[in-house]
Amino acid sequence: MTREPNLARTLNDLRPAGGRPFIIGLTGSVAAGKSTLAGTLAQEIAAWPDAPHVEVVSTDGFLRPNAELDAVGLTRRKGFPETYDAAAMDRALTAIRQGPVVFPVYSHLTYDVDPALARRVDTPDVMIIEGLGFTAATPVDTLVFLDADEADLEIWYVRRFLEFWEAGKSDPSSFYARFAGLDVEGATQLAKAVWAQVNLPNLREHIAPLRAISAVVVAKGADHRILAVSVNGL
Repeated sequence: MTREPNLARTLNDLRPAGGRPFIIGLTGSVAAGKSTLAGTLAQEIAAWPDAPHVEVVSTDGFLRPNAELDAVGLTRRKGFPETYDAAAMDRALTAIRQGPVVFPVYSHLTYDVDPALARRVDTPDVMIIEGLGFTAATPVDTLVFLDADEADLEIWYVRRFLEFWEAGKSDPSSFYARFAGLDVEGATQLAKAVWAQVNLPNLREHIAPLRAISAVVVAKGADHRILAVSVNGL
């Protein structure tokens, strides 16, 4: 009988013997559902027979601050490789194997790294780091690529943008308050423009190529259901 696609089971099969933490990188397009999958995966991994302690962190915390991006003209390229402090992320992932590390945290409310949200993480048994900014040299044990059709990704991105816009347009501290004057149609068109001008080029130029170097590829359908989990022959 064919087994249902199961990412946690696949990762358990790939888990190296001895040593900790087992660091799993999870990447894929903006709006692919990386954060949601990471949370679900953490719960499933915690249920492994040895009941490992699992921590989830995001690469968003290693985005360069808005003021720094503004100063070098990179604000409109947020999410592209050059907008991350890759060296700091590599140092943190290396250091977590030796002891506690303070991980920076990004606020989607203010659209910036928020020093007040930084959190101390003790060395776990398993760490999932999800987001963008990965390279072939990022020190993870296993890289997982979350794959979906571009058309579905655009729909999901626009939907997420509208949720952030609706929640933040009346909050002066929110990044989305600057779009309070838009109606739903205007906000939708803005989201589609950001997708076409920023997120789609980033996907095609920098994110999609990581699929070929990922140990595991997870294919999602239009309903967010996982269709397949495959192991690359690396």
